[in-house]
Amino acid sequence: MTSDRAYSAVIREMLSEETTPPAQETPPPRILLVEAFYGGSHKQLMDLLKENIAGCSVFTLPAKKWHWRARTAALYFSQNIPACPSYRLLFSSSVLSLCELAALRPDLARLKKVLYFHENQLLYPVRRHQDRDFQYGYNQVLSCLVADVVVFNSRFNMDSFLSSIPSFMNKIPDHRPKDLDCLIRPKCVVLNFPLQFPDVSRFLPKHKLLQRPTEQSRVDDIMLQGEQQQSRAHDEDTPRCEQPAEGGVASQVKPLHIVWPHRWEHDKNPELFFSTLLRLKERGLDFHLSVLGETFTDVPGLRVFTQVSHQGLFESVQSPAESCRLEAVHCGCFPLCPKALVYPEIFPAQYLYSTPEQLCKRLQGLCRKPDVARRHIVKVDTLAYSWAALKPRFQDLLSAPCP
Repeated sequence: MTSDRAYSAVIREMLSEETTPPAQETPPPRILLVEAFYGGSHKQLMDLLKENIAGCSVFTLPAKKWHWRARTAALYFSQNIPACPSYRLLFSSSVLSLCELAALRPDLARLKKVLYFHENQLLYPVRRHQDRDFQYGYNQVLSCLVADVVVFNSRFNMDSFLSSIPSFMNKIPDHRPKDLDCLIRPKCVVLNFPLQFPDVSRFLPKHKLLQRPTEQSRVDDIMLQGEQQQSRAHDEDTPRCEQPAEGGVASQVKPLHIVWPHRWEHDKNPELFFSTLLRLKERGLDFHLSVLGETFTDVPGLRVFTQVSHQGLFESVQSPAESCRLEAVHCGCFPLCPKALVYPEIFPAQYLYSTPEQLCKRLQGLCRKPDVARRHIVKVDTLAYSWAALKPRFQDLLSAPCP
């Protein structure tokens, strides 16, 4: 009897082995993602690609000492990325000297090479002209010549880079290369930085959920009237809003909440922002303030403002400047942006200012009538910049054939 049971158990085990499908092997990686400065928006993009596109293998360096990463990362990666015959495509940001990596690793040079520009070093803001190191921009130009596809996060970024190449190369004392922009331009495409917007619907008032961004609202008329009055006499009080916002009179009386969503660094021009706030304070205007971006030192003079609601980094506030403002708009903020750089590409004219005086006037008007900002429906389709909308284009970009 015991032997019969043992025999039956063996038969059942054999049958179960036959019916259990073999474990599927993970396909070998075909996409090599390389990031020399794995932090902020660079990290966000690499993480998105790794998590959402099959077959990615990632090699990174921590986001420290940017200048040394730009100088030496290629040599480090050449020694630390193992050879892999299944790779078909190499994707990296422009921090990496792709030209050096391709020269040091002929096996990687044979891949389709995609270079992504978060920013370009030909025009990146520096405090003084003599502070600009020629080598960083030069590395980016060489990397573009080696790459098969050069991707920019905005049309402004692409056009400004290409148009700056001739004057940049004129800094070479003699025997200057020519027509490099003409060689690079056919490789260039624009693909916006993809954002993952949180669901903030439970925090937004009903009118911002129900009204389409393209519709004209009564508040737009109020804004226009207010701006016309300010242009005639900006030091006069702005008339009160005719219609109470959701929440009644309390919403109108509650001070304007001003948000700075960027890193507090020179390239974001915090000096203009801070000086404008001082002017508002000197005029006796009431407002609350949140400084959300990363700060590497204490923000100078911030203690002057007793209305600071928050200071310090929110995890999501690590995106490019234009993306930070899109994230803020998605969360219900009213944008005010300089009429320069990439902003006119994204925001209609009503959200742009041309001079520091215009910025101060606009903020002064909103401080006096905060309900205007709260009721306004921003005319920007933020979802067009979402990962959900841009994912198919990234999938096409990272499909292999090229060399």
